[in-house]
Amino acid sequence: MARLEFEDHRSDPSAWARSLGISREAVELYLASDVIDLHVDSFIWHRTLGYDLTRRHGHGPFGARFFSQVDFPRVLEAQISGATWVITTNPLRSAVSRAETFERNLADLLAQFARVPEQFAVVKSVAEYHAARARGQHAAFIGVQGGNALDVSPDALDRIPAGVVLRVTVVHLSSSVLGATSSPLGGRRDTGLTGRGREYVRALDARKIFVDLAHVSRRGFWDAVEVHDPSHPLLVTHTGVTGAFDHWRNLDDDQLRAVADSGGTIGVMYQSSFLGDSIWGGRAASILRHLAHIVSTVGADHASLGSDWDGAIWPPRDMPTCLELPKLVQLMLDQGMSADTVQKILGRSFLRTVALLRG
Repeated sequence: MARLEFEDHRSDPSAWARSLGISREAVELYLASDVIDLHVDSFIWHRTLGYDLTRRHGHGPFGARFFSQVDFPRVLEAQISGATWVITTNPLRSAVSRAETFERNLADLLAQFARVPEQFAVVKSVAEYHAARARGQHAAFIGVQGGNALDVSPDALDRIPAGVVLRVTVVHLSSSVLGATSSPLGGRRDTGLTGRGREYVRALDARKIFVDLAHVSRRGFWDAVEVHDPSHPLLVTHTGVTGAFDHWRNLDDDQLRAVADSGGTIGVMYQSSFLGDSIWGGRAASILRHLAHIVSTVGADHASLGSDWDGAIWPPRDMPTCLELPKLVQLMLDQGMSADTVQKILGRSFLRTVALLRG
């Protein structure tokens, strides 16, 4: 495939600032930063609806709600330097079918990036990230949402080629043989991680795959903290925080401290109702409120972006797609955050965490 066409705002930062209604200072800081999203779910629509990741899309039938928030050309235009692109598990399949489907999906996702090799590269470490950026490529990490994708046997994780998957979200919106979800879909009883779930955490650690504790129940979170290798940082890639808005999907301050103590980072997601807004009335300022709480509680080294773009979310009205992301930088500057703090949130905190495990 030929190179993807996109508008390169680096040639005229002032024009981009004017189009977004923000300062040139905010745009220049954004362009000078590593901008990395910890959770992009667009691949699910490629699988289910044939959503062409290499084609530039508009806001879609729902006005950039639910999906049509990200595609490869818009990622390039938005100057998102890296992201974790996620393979989400269908829990209704059998264990054998989930494993077989995961292998097909992994091959398919890798093939999507291979269609545009000059502009996208799959990476497994910070060193590979920097090498891709030096070549002018978007650096794509791979993640798995739902550890039950590979729970068919104790050695099922060996189906993953060495290093290709950066992290696995142990559970998703439903409970599994690995443990309980935080979602109401999992029922009222919090049983935490099962014995298999505890072994799964150890197996991820042994393979240097990040244990992602987004979606897990509170008891399951602490079970994972107890059994994971304390030399490995933990991730929570897409969440809100109860210190900003109390919700079943969000982490409390003790959980924030546990992730920070491990050396990990917490990505704030953009689902309006989890941030404390109405679905229709979300604002990017609510993302900032959650980020600011993480910074004030455990420090900027542990705050990141984990949008959940295209993960059936209803994003803020003033930031419906990845193209408006520099507006968040303006909000951070208006709040009085330093350039160093902003750059940590945009990407450096995540790179620091990845370097601790993979270099």
